[in-house]
Amino acid sequence: MKSSTEAGAVGPPDSDPSATAAAEAAGLAQWLHARHEISTTGDIAASRLGQISWAMFEWARNPYILVVWIYLFAPYFAKYVVPAGYCGAGMTRGACGQGIAGVIQAYSGIFIAVLAPFLGAIADRGGRRKPWVALYALILFAAMIPMWFAMPDADARGVLFIGALIAIANVAYEFSAVFHNSLLPSIASQRGIAGLSGLGLSLGNAGGILLLLFMLIAFALPGNVPWSFIPAHPLWGIDQALHEPERLSGPVCAIWLLAFALPLFLFTPDRPSANIPLHRAMIAGVKSVIATIRSLKHYRNVGAYLLARLFFNDGMTAVLVFGGIYASSTFGWGPIPMLVYGIELSVFAVLGGFFGGWIDNRFGSKRAIFISIGGTTLFGLLALTMGPDRILWFIPYDIATPHVWSAPFFNTWPELIFLLIVNFIAVLITAGYANSRTMLARIAPPEKMTEFFGLYSLSGQSTSFLATGFVGWLTLVAHNQRIGLLGETVFLTIGLFLMLFVKEQRATAL
Repeated sequence: MKSSTEAGAVGPPDSDPSATAAAEAAGLAQWLHARHEISTTGDIAASRLGQISWAMFEWARNPYILVVWIYLFAPYFAKYVVPAGYCGAGMTRGACGQGIAGVIQAYSGIFIAVLAPFLGAIADRGGRRKPWVALYALILFAAMIPMWFAMPDADARGVLFIGALIAIANVAYEFSAVFHNSLLPSIASQRGIAGLSGLGLSLGNAGGILLLLFMLIAFALPGNVPWSFIPAHPLWGIDQALHEPERLSGPVCAIWLLAFALPLFLFTPDRPSANIPLHRAMIAGVKSVIATIRSLKHYRNVGAYLLARLFFNDGMTAVLVFGGIYASSTFGWGPIPMLVYGIELSVFAVLGGFFGGWIDNRFGSKRAIFISIGGTTLFGLLALTMGPDRILWFIPYDIATPHVWSAPFFNTWPELIFLLIVNFIAVLITAGYANSRTMLARIAPPEKMTEFFGLYSLSGQSTSFLATGFVGWLTLVAHNQRIGLLGETVFLTIGLFLMLFVKEQRATAL
């Protein structure tokens, strides 16, 4: 009589689960390591593992922008590290902090503007990229670790030290991007380059959202909510009263960077060295940048667009840089609402990418830019009319009014309406970035597309300090955050005005 196991057996009698698993693992390994495509540069493209590892570097590095600069550390720096009276007795602490943050961004932006375009050209001429990526990743790591020592009410030396760390981190972040981006054409095929680029951006945003969630659940919410799924006390004995969750954001992002950057260096192939001395690569790079700029005289419509984009792109950068600082200081938000704020806006930003594609296909790129950038300008102005004691400026709100709900964030009507407004900004500004890139793809000659996207990158880097510096200067001069943020409106409006002179028509290569 057969056993029940034998009687119920199906499939080949000699099937072995362990052998099947081993075969599947071998097949997966072969799929990951296969290299059979030709890259954009004409070399053998990287394996899927190498390409995914390239995208993983965005997952490792991009949380610095969301966690440190926009939503947690920079608002803490502007609100608490910069002491009361630092800018003089006549200026509020929030305005002073915003002005100082703008100055820091401007100084680092000037450094980036001067060197980044030439570093990109040097990367194109000099061959290997990964040693440069490693150098700037280590500098970024080294700048984030000491952010733990950013104590509230720092003296002038402390403000200078922390401000210098932020500036160094900004520069290292951008320079690592120059060399990391320049790897892309050599590891992906012409057909796969857009998808791989999109994967990197998606992973970068996902990594930032995940770290914001981790900071919220592990350090900010414990002890403040009675929710069963939240720990009773912050992880690692972190003291919320000493602003340790905010101060820890730098070291946490540094460790994240170090851990998840490794696959790039282990599995992504580098371009071979060109054996060109550094000084010769620098000279060739400078000549390349100059020649590319001179070529614009033959393509006036593309040049007019790049000029318009220079202004509205700077304005959008300022919106991102100062959004968290303004929200934190205006409504007095601490780490809990700021982290929830960052998570929500990041999710709406993802929706903005789809919205940007829809309006571009529906109305064309030029009209889409007017919708997205114009909408960003309008809702940015509406955001400035909100405060804890007013709605749209003219409607007073009694701060003693009972809370709308019991959660420790966004529990008043002004906060909820402000959040609704900035959700629109998150959607529209993301759409604006997508529309601006598509516009160039529609008007540049196909034969010179790579050259013009190089100019596109150059126009974004070469003046990245203008709007943020102007907002910082205007804030310090006016002693007022809202007046300072009108500088964003100025740049966005100039960019839109210049777009009136741009035609959405394909240029012909000469």
